[in-house]
Amino acid sequence: MDDDIFVEEDDELKNFLPNGFGKQEHKTDVARQVARSKRPDAQQARIQDAPNGGPARETQSSKGDSDDEDDDDDDDDDDEYPVSHELVLKTHERTITSMTSDASGSRLITASTDCSIKFHDFASMTPTTLRAFKSVDPTATKTSATSETHPINHVEFNPVSPATVLVISALPQAKLLSRDGEPIAESVKGDMYLRDMHNTKGHISEITTGTWHPTNRDLCVTAGTDSTLRIWDCSVRMIQKDVIVHKSRAAGSAGRTRMTAVAWGASPEGSSSNLIAAALDGSLVMWSGNGPYTRPSAEVRDAHGRDTWTGGLDISFDGRTVVTRGGDDTIKLWDTRKFKTPISTVSHLSSTSQYPTSNIRFSPTSTSVITGSPTGDLHILNPATLKPDLITPVTPGSALISLLWHPKLNQIITGSANAETHILYNPSISTRGAATVMSRAPKRRHIDDDPNLTTDLSQGLSADAIIAPNGNISTSRQSHNKPLTGLTASGRSRDPRRPHVPVTTPFAKSQPDAKHVRDNIPLSSMRDEDPREALLKYADKAEKDPIFTGAWRKTQPKTIYAELSDNEEDGREKKKARQG
Repeated sequence: MDDDIFVEEDDELKNFLPNGFGKQEHKTDVARQVARSKRPDAQQARIQDAPNGGPARETQSSKGDSDDEDDDDDDDDDDEYPVSHELVLKTHERTITSMTSDASGSRLITASTDCSIKFHDFASMTPTTLRAFKSVDPTATKTSATSETHPINHVEFNPVSPATVLVISALPQAKLLSRDGEPIAESVKGDMYLRDMHNTKGHISEITTGTWHPTNRDLCVTAGTDSTLRIWDCSVRMIQKDVIVHKSRAAGSAGRTRMTAVAWGASPEGSSSNLIAAALDGSLVMWSGNGPYTRPSAEVRDAHGRDTWTGGLDISFDGRTVVTRGGDDTIKLWDTRKFKTPISTVSHLSSTSQYPTSNIRFSPTSTSVITGSPTGDLHILNPATLKPDLITPVTPGSALISLLWHPKLNQIITGSANAETHILYNPSISTRGAATVMSRAPKRRHIDDDPNLTTDLSQGLSADAIIAPNGNISTSRQSHNKPLTGLTASGRSRDPRRPHVPVTTPFAKSQPDAKHVRDNIPLSSMRDEDPREALLKYADKAEKDPIFTGAWRKTQPKTIYAELSDNEEDGREKKKARQG
């Protein structure tokens, strides 16, 4: 028959059979991976001026497809700000308070209220291995579970020398760590019984924040709740160089207040710098960055509301404008050349009452201002009017606390109250960082990728821990499937780590009865036996059937002892007399 036979294609069989022979080349669809990290169009929000002059929020989904001009405007906004794609890191367990990245953008450090600092390296990340390579607790003195730890308030890379990291925890002492998390130096704690803070060698109470000098790699400043700013020389170790005491003029403050924020900015030429700090009494104080610090160059007493925490403070790239975010639900813009009155003031809901480290930042070129909101939205403001140019939700329902706009990567890094770190980027205008991570091939799943089956070697084994040879250590999987509270039917605890407590008796509430000791403790009956009688009952058996001297039973049936001479006997008696 000349008719052709038609065979229907089987897609499942086609996928099962190999496409060719020999070594197959695995290619990664980079465009598909990047497209998966694209944020939904409904989350892109653009701000336009309403007819009444106020800002009106308008999403792309509310616009029709027929309006080509608005679509072009939305595309322009996406290209202007790196917010079209995102990468999410879930390495912490609690609120993220601060974050920092080195000048090259290769390493990211995040701090949290879970008392740990996480080190992330973009060069070792893939789309399936988004995790920190090291976790450090800078306040832990030893690795036992009973050691005292404190939340981290601030971390910051040295802008001039990225090999050093300034760590501020809820302690009177600041620390310097290397970029790998190794301790370098620690500041000194001051004498809390001295009244004059100029005579103390360090902070006497908790440090709230700190920052580095913009051009000098050896200087940093810390702000504390003891109403002082302290400048440290970190060339060899942290040695206190200057003490700036802020005298509060609020009624009933006794001249002291808490310093809540500090910023150290310099002009692009590097000729002059300004040191600006905010206090709990609502004041905003500015000193010359090069000193002397005996008297501030400018001070605003009522910059923000009294007894409200001003956690956000930043200086522009040219060192001429200052932006503050206060606890009185306002954002204000200041000019360092005319520091008495703010340039602009807008209302913005504050979250510093619950999250004191909520900050506000200038963009790398100072053409925008970024800040978060208690609802989880990212606000990109116009620095001239402080009106929002773009509002986009990052973590809806969870406050956006810490923000960072990296100048080299052109990516916005955010930290939220739900312990998530979001890296916003745009593949067309962002370089390296998250864009490089999403362009790599995914790593194949390995048993080490399961954190439940691995151990953090940076923490090591506890020196105070007791490891029982036959101990039953419960895993996280067992703890979720089986209850660890209450007692079983036999009266034993459900927690395998808890030892069995014997049943108490009416005779002794803390001691087991005699029957329990006799039945459960081996050789317990020997406690009531006389040891001399226990040995003498084997005397006849040892004499009739010796074990150790049985070899000489026939050759030497009677034991012959060595005879001592008179001199030897006298020597033994003298030796006994000396010992007695």
